[in-house]
Amino acid sequence: MVIIQTTQRPDALGRFGQFGGKYVPETLMPALAELETTFRQYQDDSSFQSELNELLRDYVGRPSPLYFAERLTQHYRRSNGTGAQIYLKREDLNHTGAHKINNALAQVLLAKRMGKQRIIAETGAGQHGVATATACARFGLDCVIYMGVHDMERQALNVFRMKLMGAQVHPVASGTGTLKDATSEAIRDWVTNVETTHYILGSVAGPHPYPLIVRNFHTIIGQETRAQALEKWGGLPDILLACVGGGSNAIGLFHDFIDEPTVRMIGIEAGGEGIDSDKHAATLTRGRIGILHGAMSYLLQDEDGQVIEAHSISAGLDYPGVGPEHSYLKECQRAEYYSVTDQQALEAFERLSRLEGIIPALETAHAFAYLETLCPQLEGSPHLVISCSGRGDKDVQTVAKLFTKLHD
Repeated sequence: MVIIQTTQRPDALGRFGQFGGKYVPETLMPALAELETTFRQYQDDSSFQSELNELLRDYVGRPSPLYFAERLTQHYRRSNGTGAQIYLKREDLNHTGAHKINNALAQVLLAKRMGKQRIIAETGAGQHGVATATACARFGLDCVIYMGVHDMERQALNVFRMKLMGAQVHPVASGTGTLKDATSEAIRDWVTNVETTHYILGSVAGPHPYPLIVRNFHTIIGQETRAQALEKWGGLPDILLACVGGGSNAIGLFHDFIDEPTVRMIGIEAGGEGIDSDKHAATLTRGRIGILHGAMSYLLQDEDGQVIEAHSISAGLDYPGVGPEHSYLKECQRAEYYSVTDQQALEAFERLSRLEGIIPALETAHAFAYLETLCPQLEGSPHLVISCSGRGDKDVQTVAKLFTKLHD
């Protein structure tokens, strides 16, 4: 495996190697410059960090636990007693039920310092939308969430949660009515209202400085994991495993370990109905390099460079692009990326629920599904940490309908 120094990336132009950058209308360039200046001004500011850390501790409930999944570990144990020691980084226990709140709160604090009173965001699975609506309610800011009509249907619970907290949920019917289209609509709003509005992008995608900012606000996941691993077994994890859509929870777990050559990092994409079909969201596995939503990265596109519709059972992974840093980590072979199918994710959803009493988000279930492939390949008893990025309350109705069909 090639190990490179990556912690200083992106460079001054917002690039991770050839990936990233700013491919946006001229009207947005001043807003991106203002955001980067504000971020760099406050990232090490003691008053900003004190306010953020207090919120993360007392409002979000951090640090999230690093939990030893004893029955899941036993499930994959070999007859000779060896096998992966499986730990879950419990981001599902955060306030709002996912990792998304880390970034949403921090960006709202930046928006306040920029004097912006109106917040917009995109959402797929609804967890980023809920986190943004939560942060706006906490600070009394106007909030508009763009969400595809297809995702609104399968994530009705989160739509209600957002509205309950005072957010306006704007349905997006164009295109496929999913995350890609919601993101496009949010960017159009921002172009129109850039003077008064801050766009809280929810993943490590989009134009610079968003991949940098979102990554840095989620690095607390990996930083806590490092400290907790040292406390629990006196060393670093051997393997990190996380689902990847845009890639925020994965990069949050990975980033603190990128320069640790002994730590293997694995990201799992949505294979949908199979990566050889035309219904999947395996961007890093089957995509090609192109430009989407203001950045260069791997994306699903046809021979003419047109973006292809993605598919996943999980709304949060149903996206034809991926964050530029993940594209970079793939290209330099620092991280590995694989995919699992909808069916495999459903089986993992049920398996974790029955073995550990933890109902994962369908996005998260993709990472757990890969244990079926990974664990038989491992030697000895390595320490494996999975990002349990979100809880599955939002998905139980979807899964119940699918189980009913399967068992009919």
